[in-house]
Amino acid sequence: MSASPPLIDFDPVAFSLGPLSVHWYGIMYLIAFLMFWGLGTWVARRRAWLGWSAEDVGDVLFYGMLGVILGGRMGYVLFYGFESLLQNPLYVFRVWDGGMSFHGGLLGVILAMLWFARKTGRGFWQVADFVAPLVPVGLALGRLGNFIGGELWGRLSDAPWAVIFPSALQAGDTQGLSVEQAWQSGLLDAFARHPSQLYQAGLEGLALFIVLQWFAARPRPPGSVSGLFLIGYAVFRFAAEFFREPDVHIGFIGGGWLTMGMVLSLPMLAAGWWIMWTAPRRGSNGNESG
Repeated sequence: MSASPPLIDFDPVAFSLGPLSVHWYGIMYLIAFLMFWGLGTWVARRRAWLGWSAEDVGDVLFYGMLGVILGGRMGYVLFYGFESLLQNPLYVFRVWDGGMSFHGGLLGVILAMLWFARKTGRGFWQVADFVAPLVPVGLALGRLGNFIGGELWGRLSDAPWAVIFPSALQAGDTQGLSVEQAWQSGLLDAFARHPSQLYQAGLEGLALFIVLQWFAARPRPPGSVSGLFLIGYAVFRFAAEFFREPDVHIGFIGGGWLTMGMVLSLPMLAAGWWIMWTAPRRGSNGNESG
């Protein structure tokens, strides 16, 4: 008799301090911000032609944190959880419930970079091209947070590496037993799913990080690095969506396969292609030249 797929049943709360509960998802974001600062400082020292200092990295991180948190949460609420918001306006603050939207976070970060660029007298693409190669680390950690929290799980699968998420079970799936008992008896084997959070961590996180670090290792036309980031994320996200379960309240947008994540990635792909195509015509400050 083959072993049952692993049961992914972590406590989403890492620890509590009195009435305050600290969730793993929040810890992943904290680590991501620290990694951005550490890697960004290293890049600023190694790539002197970029003209960044450790202080600049800390400043852009501050603005970026605001953009990620505010934009990411508002994006998720508006794109995926608007109905929940209408039922309970405080839902917007429950960042561990549904999490954050990358596409909303991206919009928030773009606004933050515009603000930082104006404040420091830099061109927007000078800021964006510095920030873009550092972002995938945070994406990977965010997806690990999703995996630990048992949210945004994958579609049903009989793959050898499929896993079981208790939060994905429906009433009656355990046939009156506890989740642990039902899992041990093999009743939950049919509910195993793709660990799509890990797929996304590997693609949008690790793979995209490697590609961008290689591409940004020498001077490129302004906007080229940012454009490649948009293209890479859109392609990897589109591919991962074939293994990720659509949000129940949204389902498939069309054709029995098109998801909201795919739809939101298409404008990114088009924008990334346009930014890279026009990059050679920009001056060193990121503005279009004749």
